[in-house]
Amino acid sequence: MGKIILTGDRPTGRLHVGHYVGSLRRRVELQNTGDFEKVFIMIADAQALTDNADNPEKVRQNVVEVALDYLSVGLDPAKSTLFVQSQIPELTELTFYYMNLVTVSRLQRNPTVKSEIAMRNFETSIPVGFFCYPISQAADITAFDATTVPVGEDQEPMIEQTREIVRKFNSVYGDTLVEPEILLPDNAACLRLPGTDGKAKMSKSLGNCIYLSDDEDTVWQKIRNMFTDPNHLRVSDPGKVEGNPVFLYLDAFSRPEHFAEYLPDYASLDELKDHYRRGGLGDVKVKKFLNAVLQETLAPIRARRAQYEKDIPYVYEVLKKGSETAEEQAANTLARVKRAMKINYFEDAALIAEQAEFYKTK
Repeated sequence: MGKIILTGDRPTGRLHVGHYVGSLRRRVELQNTGDFEKVFIMIADAQALTDNADNPEKVRQNVVEVALDYLSVGLDPAKSTLFVQSQIPELTELTFYYMNLVTVSRLQRNPTVKSEIAMRNFETSIPVGFFCYPISQAADITAFDATTVPVGEDQEPMIEQTREIVRKFNSVYGDTLVEPEILLPDNAACLRLPGTDGKAKMSKSLGNCIYLSDDEDTVWQKIRNMFTDPNHLRVSDPGKVEGNPVFLYLDAFSRPEHFAEYLPDYASLDELKDHYRRGGLGDVKVKKFLNAVLQETLAPIRARRAQYEKDIPYVYEVLKKGSETAEEQAANTLARVKRAMKINYFEDAALIAEQAEFYKTK
């Protein structure tokens, strides 16, 4: 069996540049390498409902938003299977079986779950579905025999939990499931892009995102208002680069050729950083450079999105066909799992014959 990718996003809003550098850009590169036999990319609407059960319309409306973002960044339905999680009922059944292999205390120790619970202020009112979403994620990954899961570093505990479930299942029922490997962004700056307000996480709920679908004016407005070094009050003041969102964004997006095009006074990002550190370089100049870089990156994405927005039925057809393909794969895995667990009663002719003979001679 060749290498298989599974990854995806929750449809709770439009995707932003943090998603782009953290996963989307890499997904496009990976789908185009030809190194993977299959690429499955999931819109995780069922998972989104675990903490949005009282607002299903929010999830419903954002499914197409995420699909538009996928297509606009260059994910190709001819190379990647784009599908909707809730349309694959086999995932729910796999989740149910895996629940027996994980303890409550293990879920409580999962760092990602703990941080997500704290961020949502769930405390003791945690929805069971949300609490168990690491198990659901294991079902998503294993259903497609994924060998590779490209995600951000915040998802490492989730992938490790999947690996534990796979090892446990295989030890109890025999070698059945594929143990996946995590694939992190190769650019350290892309591991976790901060919000425009300087907070550690770019989050839709915090309102500190630059969205892939933002128009030029909106992008510039957000960059212009970005948090920088609070002690860099005058142009002549020495500035701090470390932890400065403007420079972190430049780490993630700028390339050497951008300097020749937009800021020829500097040969590289290192030169720009050195000048900022010693003083004499204003924030506005750096922000204008970042704006030029980001606008160049987003322009083709905006153009493709505008085209797809003109044919929404096509977008839904892509998701429908992708979901049909995904369900076929998941059904094969589920059948294999049920055989291993010996709950494929009606397909086990040997079992039926054996018991028939037993009761005949009893």
